[in-house]
Amino acid sequence: MKNIDTYDFHGKKVLVRVDFNVPLNDDYEITDDTRIRAALPTINRIIGGGGMPILMSHLGRPKDAYEEKFSLKHIVPRLSELLGRKVKFAPDCIGPEAEKMAASLQPGDVLLLENLRFHAEEKKGDEGFAAQLASLADVYVNDAFGTAHRAHASTTVVAKFFPEDKMFGYLIENELKHMDKVLHNPEHPFTAIMGGAKVSDKIQIIENLLGRIDNLVIGGGMVYTFVKAQGGKIGNSLVEEDKLDLALHLLKVAKEKNVKVYLPVDNVIADAFSNDANTKVTPVDEIPDGWMGLDAGPETIRIVREVIMSSKTILWNGPMGVFEMDKFAEGTRQIALAIADATAKGAFSLVGGGDSVAAVNKYHLKDKMGYVSTGGGAMMEYMEGKELPGIKAIRER
Repeated sequence: MKNIDTYDFHGKKVLVRVDFNVPLNDDYEITDDTRIRAALPTINRIIGGGGMPILMSHLGRPKDAYEEKFSLKHIVPRLSELLGRKVKFAPDCIGPEAEKMAASLQPGDVLLLENLRFHAEEKKGDEGFAAQLASLADVYVNDAFGTAHRAHASTTVVAKFFPEDKMFGYLIENELKHMDKVLHNPEHPFTAIMGGAKVSDKIQIIENLLGRIDNLVIGGGMVYTFVKAQGGKIGNSLVEEDKLDLALHLLKVAKEKNVKVYLPVDNVIADAFSNDANTKVTPVDEIPDGWMGLDAGPETIRIVREVIMSSKTILWNGPMGVFEMDKFAEGTRQIALAIADATAKGAFSLVGGGDSVAAVNKYHLKDKMGYVSTGGGAMMEYMEGKELPGIKAIRER
């Protein structure tokens, strides 16, 4: 496989799939440029090696046609500022104008193409559309981990037009390195912390991890499916009635594989799903009717912190409660702090999934974690043991 560090980019046009799907406010200003910054090392390596990057991305979910609010032209000022050079912008990602602009690039130039998803063919994985994108360049680099699980034209199909000249950018290389470390080469004890609303969302990742981990910490709304399955009283808490048998099955498999499962022993309950609700702490299996569990309780936090502090590898996916509301954020905050402390002590921690990453950012702990993944769905699927189309397309000859 070709490698971005050793490849000779000199004089070559380089088609780079980046993930510039960043949040914009009503004035089309970027409110979080993390994803743009993540692509800079790859872009700068290509420029430094004498290549000419042609960047392509999606933004938002337009309805297969031009929409002002989803135009990538809004990205150009910030990208130019971060790269320290004026970025050229093509008003479409294919067609005569894009071809002309790509053909006229000189070393040091950077071209950003308009939103790929203004064309329905992108999500359909259309080969003709991919061929038009491929015609702009000599080399293909995929550095968009967040879309690596989608078999779209720009993430997967386009790679076949560069049989000898395709590779990962630094971001994807980094993601794979850290995920492979956790999946295939973890130090023990290895603790997985799975939160979030539904067991059904996490079933495959839990099943894939049960043969690898020592401890499984379960938090968030999916706790109550496990509690009810074991005969506990959960009041009005979130529950997947059709997954009670599945919860018991997971507990049985964990026991067979000597994995210690930590369900909350206590929780913060509320009489309404609101920051202004009345709250109290109860045992997790004794929630009165009309009340619902919305966060981990103090004893649970104490126990889980001890587990985390004694771990050498930690995987965290999903919050411990409804952390968007300050009243129910303490469980998630304390878990994040414990992971940061364990990491400082020498453990390796991998954090992934939108809500966990949002929590890490909310508490300004990103730099205290081993690695924070940029791809929620892509990371989940990789951790489930699936082959991601965008990864496979580069790896296969």
